[in-house]
Amino acid sequence: MPEGWEKLPSEFIERVKSIFPPSYHRKVLKAFTIRRPTTFRVNTLKSSFEEVKETLKKEGFKFINPSYPPLSFILVEGTLRELEKTSLYEEGKIYVQTLSSMLPPLVLAPEPGERILDLCAAPGSKTTQMSAMMENEGEIVAVEKIKIRFYKLKANLERQGVKNVKPILRDGTFLPKNFRYSFDRVLVDAPCSGEGSFTIHDPRTYAYWGKRKIKEMVRKQKRLLLSGILALKPGGVLVYSTCTLSPEENEGVLDWVLKRVGNQVEIEKIEIPAETLPGLGEWEGKTFSPEVKKAIRIPPSLHWEGFFIAKIRKNKNGSGCWMD
Repeated sequence: MPEGWEKLPSEFIERVKSIFPPSYHRKVLKAFTIRRPTTFRVNTLKSSFEEVKETLKKEGFKFINPSYPPLSFILVEGTLRELEKTSLYEEGKIYVQTLSSMLPPLVLAPEPGERILDLCAAPGSKTTQMSAMMENEGEIVAVEKIKIRFYKLKANLERQGVKNVKPILRDGTFLPKNFRYSFDRVLVDAPCSGEGSFTIHDPRTYAYWGKRKIKEMVRKQKRLLLSGILALKPGGVLVYSTCTLSPEENEGVLDWVLKRVGNQVEIEKIEIPAETLPGLGEWEGKTFSPEVKKAIRIPPSLHWEGFFIAKIRKNKNGSGCWMD
């Protein structure tokens, strides 16, 4: 009997089997056939975990609170449409976001008073999350180059009560010179081929997929990551993340950047209380730097989208001479 995932491109299915260990093949492929429940987090700029929990109970929603990420909810009974009609949603006390999407800001760990660069900010999921983590103190420069997405970002910032974000409409690969070496932390949640969120229930999620799309994304990702490293202060931290499984867009981009910037940066190990796999050491005959294995992969499952996260620290003597 067909499993359902056969609807996905056959080449993609074969790539999944090469990316993940055999024990994960069925689990990962099955994840593309399920309908994930709605997940969201508390916006601590406007509410609290207890207020959200009690309000949901009063309004008849059933939910679970996973141990990680913090402040997150998974709806067990109730639809997204019903949730969007609640005062919690309308007043910006919650933010609908996948659990995997909540991880990059947690790994970046911005602190109140710091200066943060969010290089691919729209629609604002991670921007608003970081603002809450920073208690609206310090500054987040949020860059978005597509006008319609930029205004969506601005709308979400307003609804969530964000005060410490400066949105900028421009291409993140061409930052002004005064941005160089000026941010404590940088988030590069790069545009990607989106493989981690493919679903057979919506062919639009994978209809565009192919090697050409991957190559197009890799070109953008390399430029964005270099731009982010250039903006980072010596000693600062950058998180590079994607919602794709593609090694070319993940380990391949990291490996390329490490060769480009030399000893200016190093990849740090990530430890989080979620199911993860290490970065790949090789792909299609190409061996990556051993450092790349310090990155993590979130395998797709019932509650998690496929994600890739790398934590990069700029060395104290790091500069941007490779860009000059």
